Amino acid sequence: MPKYKWEGKVPGGGTRAGVMEAPDVNTLKEELRHQRIIPTKVKRFRERKGIAIFKPRVKAKNLAVFTRQLATMIDAGLPLVQSLDILAEQEESTGFKEILSQVKVDVESGMTFAAALKKHPKAFNDLYVNMVIAGEESGTLDAILNRLAVFIEKTEALRRKVKSALMYPMIVTFVAFVVVGILMVFVIPTFERMFREAGQPLPTLTQFVVDLSRFTRTHILYVIIGFILIIFLIRKIRSTNQGKKAYDRMLLRLPIFGILLRKVAVARFTRTLSALMTSGVPILDGLQIVAKTSGNKLIEDAILEAREGIGSGENISVPLTRSKVFPPMVTQMIAAGESTGALDQMLNKIADFYEDEVDTAVAGLTSLLEPVMVVFLGGVVGTIVIAMYLPIFQMANAIR
Repeated sequence: MPKYKWEGKVPGGGTRAGVMEAPDVNTLKEELRHQRIIPTKVKRFRERKGIAIFKPRVKAKNLAVFTRQLATMIDAGLPLVQSLDILAEQEESTGFKEILSQVKVDVESGMTFAAALKKHPKAFNDLYVNMVIAGEESGTLDAILNRLAVFIEKTEALRRKVKSALMYPMIVTFVAFVVVGILMVFVIPTFERMFREAGQPLPTLTQFVVDLSRFTRTHILYVIIGFILIIFLIRKIRSTNQGKKAYDRMLLRLPIFGILLRKVAVARFTRTLSALMTSGVPILDGLQIVAKTSGNKLIEDAILEAREGIGSGENISVPLTRSKVFPPMVTQMIAAGESTGALDQMLNKIADFYEDEVDTAVAGLTSLLEPVMVVFLGGVVGTIVIAMYLPIFQMANAIR
């Protein structure tokens, strides 16, 4: 069924806009009049299809603000449609504004809120939709939305911490490549001509740097193509099940970053499962959702194995222990939570503990990496500079 983008006036002089599916324009206008909206502009809506990286994405910050505001409005007694209408009007992000307008239209047409959200998986993932379903069925949608907002904020804060820890070495490494590239392509050739005119044999280190500069200038295109092919090959390998598992296993075994990534994965798993269970989502459905959002193939397989184990009568802690992916403390605390009937609270405590551990690890990693990266950058540039000045020192000694 085609979609139409419409604008119209409502009683009181206000304006509304949105996107609606209809067989034709006349049917759409009739439907709008039933909703007490006088259509002023209707045109065919064509979804823009392009490269995925250029499509507008819904930021976690916008989603958290929307969720918290919607919870407040519902708690204050405002109807869901009116709340969605107000939030869509005030939303600054164009892409998210269109999504909220469509959700409002779907809810107005009789669709449940969760079903309307499910049509936009890029903005509202399975976790969000299932928690809304639990809220609608239990009549506690405002409380569930508040819990969702807290969950999104904590998850985003955790993501930012890891990003900040990884950003520094990436920036320093990039700067090192740029500086070395400039030296190799533009600076060293000048010294090479000067040394050639002097006719003096070069020290081993200087000769190596000059040969490397000559190779870089001659084969720079092949180096770039090779680098792109390596990235493409890695992405191709990661697209396979075994390749992704091997890649994720390698990440978890990295000397420093592997420990940090494991702690982040544990915090995300426990926080997400706790939020789902507290909201009333069945544990089997919750584990299925958590597995999809784990971000690591090894952890995903361990969670799915735990799900199968629960289906066959096992406790969740048994297959998690068997997988050897989760630390023993985590599986023991989960077992204690199961035996006391307070698994959701225990998961929340584990998440709090590991988020604090991530804070400590990020602080330690940053303080450790700063001097290491400074020494690395200084060592690379310093070696090139020394290599260029060694022949000059030799010529000065010869003159003396």
